This record gives sequence, structure tokens and C-alpha cells, in this order.
Amino acid sequence: MGNSRRDRAGDGRDAGIVKTCWLWLCLAFLWLAGPLASQDFTGLARINPQQSAVKPWRQGAEVDLKLSQAVPFRVFTLDQPWRLVMDFREVDWTGLSRDAIWAGPDNRISALRFGGLRPGWSRMVVDLAQPLIIETAGMTVSQADGSARLTVRLAPASAPDFASASGAPPDPGWDLLIATDVTQSALTPVDDGIVTVAIDPGHGGVDPGAERDGIVEAEVMLVFARELAEAINRIEGMRAVLTRDGDDFVALEERMTQARLAGADVMISLHADALDEDETHGASVYTLDADSQDVASARMAERHDRGDLVAGLDLTGQDDTVATILMDLARQDTAPKSDRLADAIVAAFEEVGADLNTRPRRRAELAVLNAADFASVLVEVGFLSNAEDRAALSVQPGRATIIRGLILALQRWAADEAARAPLLRQ
Repeated sequence: MGNSRRDRAGDGRDAGIVKTCWLWLCLAFLWLAGPLASQDFTGLARINPQQSAVKPWRQGAEVDLKLSQAVPFRVFTLDQPWRLVMDFREVDWTGLSRDAIWAGPDNRISALRFGGLRPGWSRMVVDLAQPLIIETAGMTVSQADGSARLTVRLAPASAPDFASASGAPPDPGWDLLIATDVTQSALTPVDDGIVTVAIDPGHGGVDPGAERDGIVEAEVMLVFARELAEAINRIEGMRAVLTRDGDDFVALEERMTQARLAGADVMISLHADALDEDETHGASVYTLDADSQDVASARMAERHDRGDLVAGLDLTGQDDTVATILMDLARQDTAPKSDRLADAIVAAFEEVGADLNTRPRRRAELAVLNAADFASVLVEVGFLSNAEDRAALSVQPGRATIIRGLILALQRWAADEAARAPLLRQ
């Protein structure tokens, strides 16, 4: 998961450079309050790709963005892995592609991504191939038309110097999110006879997930989740809620919180990974296993839990001893429910003719499966790296087969759990 302290907002070890970048945030507000304050900034700022670039600069790198208008911003670096993070309030990324402003990986910049972070905030993340610290960061604003240019320049540094200069600035909003206690139920459970299914479309916003041939995991999973929710809501005695219903970044912890607020009986996380090879195909179902030594499961945890690193969060170290004991006790009930649902999904997929992986039933230490107060499974509905899976997931009939399997499994699971309920300890 990376460095659990430097990746956490408000860790109290911001270096002078980071504090300087917060000064630029304040200056951005001053620009807006000055001669330009009378202008009507009704639309979101947009990036002009023809006048923007992410590129090498001297021995380091430069991010040079031309914006349609000035916006408050902040920049900082995060360690393990090395990243430059740029937050904006707020940018419309519509129509902007990475290829338009970035030539591709080199020995300084290894990856680039951008998207929504949370309501009102956007984020760009530059993955660094070597430690590069912020040398200068500033925004200039045109007095003529209100357009702005944000330029961030990075210079080479040693790994220890990069680490000491890195850390997310204090942010009360993130501090509040981190303080969320995932061990506590937000609602008193109500036995209303309705099975509430929280559907969790993987990734989103600044974390698009896997991409192949123009197909983006976050987008496909959102479409899939909406179709699944529609099908569930047509079943008497069931209702569906989504952890995200747009191209938004939602932290793993927040996904569980939203499910809990909805009074979820179960949460189903949806993913479609991409591997280096294209032979791997078919659906698989994961449940939580903190002791899993399976290589594929470890890789799964690394891929899917990495999303919170994008946001500068780390879910490790959140539980105190008492909370951990309480969660373990709660899982004595919810873990078997999760296992029974996972088994039911695999059986239903076989029955409806959905393509299954050669090892369809797996376990992994996945943060999104950590909730103790409701059952949860993660379903890899296929692999975007496989041409046949990619084709099936791209069209409604292909997704419909998998959805039929999930519906059949949920119905059987709900009936089985209802039959077991009288046997549970009161």
C-alpha cells in the first residue's frame, strides 16, 4: 500500500516546498479576488491541449497547463511510489486525452492520469520514474481574458530528500474521511424483509482502472452496475444502491461507508482487470482472506487497493485493538455469508453459461472486502486484456449473461440466509 504515514493527509511532515505550494493556492484566491473578480466564471476551467504539455525539463520534468480560467490549486509530492499530485477546484477534463499533452513514458515520467477526485475537486497525478522534487510552482493569469497558466517544474533529488519533502498538506475534508470508523454501523439494522444490495463499480475519476483498445474499466463497470441495479430493483424483496453513479473517485473506505449508510445486507464490487498476457479470461469471485499466500490474489490486492494511493490515502493502521476484536467477532457471522454468496455466484454462472476463469473461486486481502457488518464479494467479471471478454463486456447482451447469473445467485443466497436466520444466536 506504500508508506502509510506519508500517504496520509495531514501527517504533519510537510516540507518547505509543499508549504510553498500551499502559498500558491492562496495566491490563486487573491487573483480571483483582484481585478478579475468582476468576471463571470460560471463554467468549469478547461485545459487547452494545444498549449499544454507534460514533458522533460532540463534534468527533471515540467507540467505546463493552459487553463481557460484561474482556479485555486495545490501541488505536492507523495512517496512510495514517487508521485506528483496536482489538485484543482475544479477542472472539466471532458475531451482531454493523455496523448494530447504527454508523449508517453520515459526515464522521468512513467504514467499520467487525471479525473474527478471528490465533489468540487479534480486531480492530476504524474507518476515519476525517479525522485523529482518541486522546484517551482506558480500560476499566471491573463488580465485580458482571465485565462491562466499553471507551471510546475521538478528537479532531480535523492530518494531520502524526496521522501522528506513529500506529504499531502492538511485538509479538513480528508481528515474527516480518514476519521470515519469503519467498524461502526451508521444505521441500526432494520429487519424490513428487504435485501439491500450495494453495488460497487470499481475505480472512477482519477483512478480509471484497466484500459484496453479504448475501453476503460471504470466506465464499463459503471454501465454494468447500473444494469445490474435495474435488474435487482425489478425483483420483489430486493433493492440496489450504487457506491458511485458517475465518473467520480470514491475512496475504498468511503465505498463501505456508503453501503453501510444504505443499510446494505451485502456489497458486490465489480471489476474487469487487464493483465500482461491475453490468455487469462472469464469471471472469478473473491472473498476476504487476510492470510492468503496466492500470487494471483496478492496481485489482485495490489492492483485494486492501489486506488487509495492515488488519492493519497492508506487504509492500514486504522483499527485499534478493541475495534479489531469487535470486527473479528462480527466476521464470524458475515464471513460465512460472503463465502456462501461467492459459491452461489460461481454455481449460477455455470448454470447460465457465463464464461468462468479456470480458478473461479479465490480469496485475497482486499480492503473493499473488509467490512465486518455485511457480507461482501468482489467479482472480476472478465479481463479487458482478453479479446473475447472485452467484446462481451462492451455490449449489453454480453453483460446480460453475467447479470442473470448474479441475479440467480442473489435470489438463492437470500432465500438460504432467510432459512438460516432462525438458527442464528439471538
